Amino acid sequence: MQIFGNNRKNQNAVQEEIKSSLKSGNPCYHLVQNLLSSSLLSKNTKIKIYRTIILHVVLCGCETWLLTLRKEHRLRVFENRLLWRIFEPKRDDITVEWRKQHTEELNHLYSSPYIVCATKSRRMKWAGHVAYMGERRVVYRVVVGKLEGRRPIGKPRYRWEDNIMMDLLEVGCRGR
Repeated sequence: MQIFGNNRKNQNAVQEEIKSSLKSGNPCYHLVQNLLSSSLLSKNTKIKIYRTIILHVVLCGCETWLLTLRKEHRLRVFENRLLWRIFEPKRDDITVEWRKQHTEELNHLYSSPYIVCATKSRRMKWAGHVAYMGERRVVYRVVVGKLEGRRPIGKPRYRWEDNIMMDLLEVGCRGR
């Protein structure tokens, strides 16, 4: 099993890359599981453990991912599972029973950027880095260049460039 890094293939199998990254994050999670559920550590320390160990392993290579709503949901589910471990169950005032905290409550408690926002941020940093490169660099030519030939019939495939444009619109920037 490969914990760090992703295996790049000729096909654009982003779904498999994300699944592989989440599988890589699971062993890291299980290594620190006792720390995340410990009552001796503060919640801030647990969040730092999550961000420095698990999040970096999961987001390795995320700059090239094409995120759809389904893929974003998979990432959020993974993050919420960890946050439920960090922010223990809460005693409900009305029913006086212990319950898991709702997603909105977790988002309020965890004020750092969510895993999807971190992915988009890294992708935009990489796009800026590539845009700053000269035309002689291979990476720049691959990202900016146009493929020759005809596109297949049907709905056009979702491209990395489209994802970057949507991210820029979310932030409020326009242009290239």
